[in-house]
Amino acid sequence: MKTMIYSLALAAMLTAFSGCSDDDDFVLTQRDWSGTTNYFAPTDESKADTYYKPYVGYVGDPMPFYDPVAQDFKVLYLQDYRPNPADTYHPIWGVSTKDAANYTSLGEVIPTGTASEPDAAIGTGSTIYNEADKLYYTFYTGHTSSREVVMYATSADFKTWTKNRAFRMRGDDYGYSVNDFRDPFVFKGDDGRFHMLVSTKQGTKGVLAEFTSDDLKAWSHAGVFMTMMWDRFYECPDVFKMGDWWYLVYSEKHAAIRKVQYFKGRTLDELKATTANDVGIWPDDHEGFLDSRAFYAGKTASDGTNRYIWGWCPTRAGEDNTAVGASPNEPEWAGNLVAHRLIQHDDGTLTLGPVAGIDAKYTKQGEANVMGESETGVSEANGTYTLTGDSYMLFSRLNTHNKISFTVTTASADDRFGISFCRGTDSEKYYSIIVNPEGNGRRKINFEEEGPSGIGFIDGIDSYLFNAPADNVYNVTVYTDNSVCVVYINDNVAYTNRIYGNQKNCWSINNYGGSIEVSNVDVKYY
Repeated sequence: MKTMIYSLALAAMLTAFSGCSDDDDFVLTQRDWSGTTNYFAPTDESKADTYYKPYVGYVGDPMPFYDPVAQDFKVLYLQDYRPNPADTYHPIWGVSTKDAANYTSLGEVIPTGTASEPDAAIGTGSTIYNEADKLYYTFYTGHTSSREVVMYATSADFKTWTKNRAFRMRGDDYGYSVNDFRDPFVFKGDDGRFHMLVSTKQGTKGVLAEFTSDDLKAWSHAGVFMTMMWDRFYECPDVFKMGDWWYLVYSEKHAAIRKVQYFKGRTLDELKATTANDVGIWPDDHEGFLDSRAFYAGKTASDGTNRYIWGWCPTRAGEDNTAVGASPNEPEWAGNLVAHRLIQHDDGTLTLGPVAGIDAKYTKQGEANVMGESETGVSEANGTYTLTGDSYMLFSRLNTHNKISFTVTTASADDRFGISFCRGTDSEKYYSIIVNPEGNGRRKINFEEEGPSGIGFIDGIDSYLFNAPADNVYNVTVYTDNSVCVVYINDNVAYTNRIYGNQKNCWSINNYGGSIEVSNVDVKYY
């Protein structure tokens, strides 16, 4: 009797399948997409490994630390569950890595307190190893609806952590804000002492308060380390010395320019003075901006050879690529962990560049076939393409994790070009990263929604101004991991964004009105 039932069920299934055409969503055989150019709606994987995201939840406010005992990086972060519990949220989780490219989860490192305790919710902080007592110290923010305080926990093995319940550092004990007293960052100065910076306010003015200690347990108030310019508020401060320069990396909370920036000085005193009297001694000609609005809460750590910076790339409400959190709004909080390598130039300025470990992951050769092009304006000779006027080349479908590289040579400093994702021959809209001329030999990366139904320029997710290269040559490298997309140009421009739908779809290189040459087009994946 059971055999007859199974046979009837199988016959019904086969009958249903026999009525399916190649256009149906469900087919018995794997569809070959390689020769097609229509848009496909992909979904992100539950876990991301290069731009890390855990299976459950998202990464917020990373706290990277180089562990001199294990000789690896530990990146602690605030775990965002969505939904979080009403009162107790953002416990500290962590990952370890040797190369800022491959991560091992450490799970929960420091839990929140109960709803009645001062660390019912946890805010970001920092970790330091004390050689004197062989303990790791993680300083963090205890947050409730009525107060923020600085707290710490210790561990001998980076596995079992003990909170010091007797230690509370309160802003109002030193003339600072009750509600904004957070993001403690601890470093060792040239004086051999430990220094702690806390983001806070003195009255209505944002300041970085400074405290000093000889043992990481007893702290003395050292006054204001730095004032924050105008009405700004510097979150997630990070101070370090690199070569002959001291740096402060911070995240600007102001909604209009919510990005990671830096200041520099030959000495700590010179660094402190860069914001004196709200004058602002910018470190470079793009006001210290390091990336776009889609890279936030960036903090650094060094193994003595490379210094990396980790921040989070926000998710988008409704997976809408235009929902970038432009002023006066803010992006969705938390997302994927993104790492860059810091590049220090001869004049002490900083830019962000590719991570060697990330680059090494993309080992499989992908296709870079031209699947379509504009009716006019495209010609090819010996693997080099010339694009003139409004023209484009559409390339083969991408994979889920991609490395795209190509070289663009413009005829002048004012030629406009870009790269588009989520682009099918049937797309009503697609998403373009455009290298835009801003006049006087300056450039900026813009983000646009193009196509018949596109809205054009998307406010709030553009990059910073940079100088056009003297030879007009742009070496472009793009890394994608699911919807996270990171672009580098010539080792002096970094641009992070989230573009839902880029995987498994075609992409294009575009020219807008001028004349460019495109060469060395290559796609790799893993």
